[in-house]
Amino acid sequence: MASFTMTHDINCSVEEFWQGFLDPEFNRQLYNQELRFSKYEVVEQKEEGNQVKRTVEAKPPLNMPGPVAKALGEGFGYREIGTLDRSKSTYEWRWVTSALTDKLSVEGTMKVEPAGDQRCKRVVTIRIGAKIFGVGGLIESAAEKNMREGWDASAAFTNRYAASKRG
Repeated sequence: MASFTMTHDINCSVEEFWQGFLDPEFNRQLYNQELRFSKYEVVEQKEEGNQVKRTVEAKPPLNMPGPVAKALGEGFGYREIGTLDRSKSTYEWRWVTSALTDKLSVEGTMKVEPAGDQRCKRVVTIRIGAKIFGVGGLIESAAEKNMREGWDASAAFTNRYAASKRG
């Protein structure tokens, strides 16, 4: 299993960050336009006290080596099942993938912390496990590369989006 952590400086408050995270328009612009997902849809989102439970269906663009692309198949996607705990400023999720469901696991935690006036720090830890003989390690490293690129791009987009909201 591969595990990695990324930290991004975001130019908005923690509260503004979570407002954007839950905003359908922000997500449409981020996933459909910026990250070029062929599908990104929040299929369920419900508030339960300090928590927001959310389920997303997504089909990300994949830049994978041939053997990995073949193993995942065309139209690879996932269902993300996550919970935002506002009291801890943490979102935890896991994916149920459209391919290799019993052999591929992806889960993570995103914590957002204050980092000064109108700034916060987003710390994301992701764990990827691929139990597939011969290509498991290749799938894990390709997934990590794709996810790092996506999260870096999402941080840049979030900063541009926050700046545009301030005018």
